Amino acid sequence: MNAQELRAKTPDQLRDELVQLKKEAFNLRFQQATGQLENTARMRAVRRDVARIMTVLNEKAREAAK
Repeated sequence: MNAQELRAKTPDQLRDELVQLKKEAFNLRFQQATGQLENTARMRAVRRDVARIMTVLNEKAREAAK
């Protein structure tokens, strides 16, 4: 997922995506705690995707405020 794809989405779509990623991050943390996590790189990717979505949402909010 890159920033260009995210900028093309509506804020509602971005919020839905954010909720899904946060749920995934929660599940990954549980898997890590129980020793069942196989793909440790996925945690980093999810965190970065969350940050990307938050950034785009903030950009859109700033644009709407102008």
